[in-house]
Amino acid sequence: MYFSTRQKAPNIILLTAAFVLVSLILWNTNSFFKKFKEEERLKMEIWATAQLELIQSPVDQELGNLTLKVLGNNTSTPMILVNEEGSIKSLNIPQEKQTDTTYLQEKIQEFKNENQPIEIIQGGELLETLYYGNSEVLNKLKYYPLALLLIIFLFGAVIFFFFRTNKASEQNKLWAGMAKETAHQIGTPLTSLLGWNELLKTEAINPDITIEIEKDIDRLQTITERFSKIGSTPELKPQDIVAETQKAYDYLKKRSSKLIDFSFKTDLDHLLVPLNVPLYNWSIENLVKNGIDAMKGKGSIALQIELKGNYVSILISDTGHGIPKSEHTNIFNPGVTTKKRGWGLGLSLVKRIIEEYHKGKIRVLTSNKGGTVMQILLKII
Repeated sequence: MYFSTRQKAPNIILLTAAFVLVSLILWNTNSFFKKFKEEERLKMEIWATAQLELIQSPVDQELGNLTLKVLGNNTSTPMILVNEEGSIKSLNIPQEKQTDTTYLQEKIQEFKNENQPIEIIQGGELLETLYYGNSEVLNKLKYYPLALLLIIFLFGAVIFFFFRTNKASEQNKLWAGMAKETAHQIGTPLTSLLGWNELLKTEAINPDITIEIEKDIDRLQTITERFSKIGSTPELKPQDIVAETQKAYDYLKKRSSKLIDFSFKTDLDHLLVPLNVPLYNWSIENLVKNGIDAMKGKGSIALQIELKGNYVSILISDTGHGIPKSEHTNIFNPGVTTKKRGWGLGLSLVKRIIEEYHKGKIRVLTSNKGGTVMQILLKII
């Protein structure tokens, strides 16, 4: 993760402070847990002493109020008493389980793992053994550090994604700024070219030359307009999706290799969709060019337009080498490319134009060694 020099120090201080604070909370919680466990042990030792007094007292002798209070006051800690004859007595265990020997034996083993059993001894003779488990409060407290760690993890994830999003936002602003600056820089020589072309028209030269120059100037103006719209919210107007798609497709067809077979298919004559024409045409051109690159300049490119409920579906298919299934989502991320020489910006721009600007969808519909089909979905008016 990258931080600018100005951001780095405050971020490190913040993360360090958060780590120290969380460490103190964990340490304090652990100390409190240990102390609470010691208090519970002391309480059970007092209970065992009261139980010894109960065993020692004659049948006809009344027990003191303190002894009775100690024995009857513990209603939260589960206990199992086992005397020297192996007889089992349980306290604070579910009523239906108190006669289940197998369950009680399992509980004894569980209690032994949780706490050291307390032996009730008189005159060197073992009378009973007290097995006890953690109280409900202690059990809840035991999982508190885990819950805290989970909170820390989520807190760290939020911080990570915040800075990651911040970084992506900065990169987007950078690319948008570069795009606008490029459009601005192209504008000056473009104006000059327009002037020179008008001058050429006054000379005795073949008019076809100036016509072709005008076409290239128009193309440069289109590119300039596209770059100028990156980073700003483009205006969408109702446009005929069939005509605009055909126009972008035909432009590339005329300027591509004769080794590529182009086909255009649709049953629709006219369909209005909210579009920003320069940016939409840019998307179509990017997808077609990617298909041409995937075929290494030889193969078939097909474009099909059809209705899908409230959406119009534009399918661009090629006969290239295909895209691995694991990359179907990643290829739309900036910097990801399957080409040896590529910046990985084309498809990320297409995704931004279609999904952010036009509120549509784009995806890899199918892809294998025989080719790839890309799908654009746009809502119709």
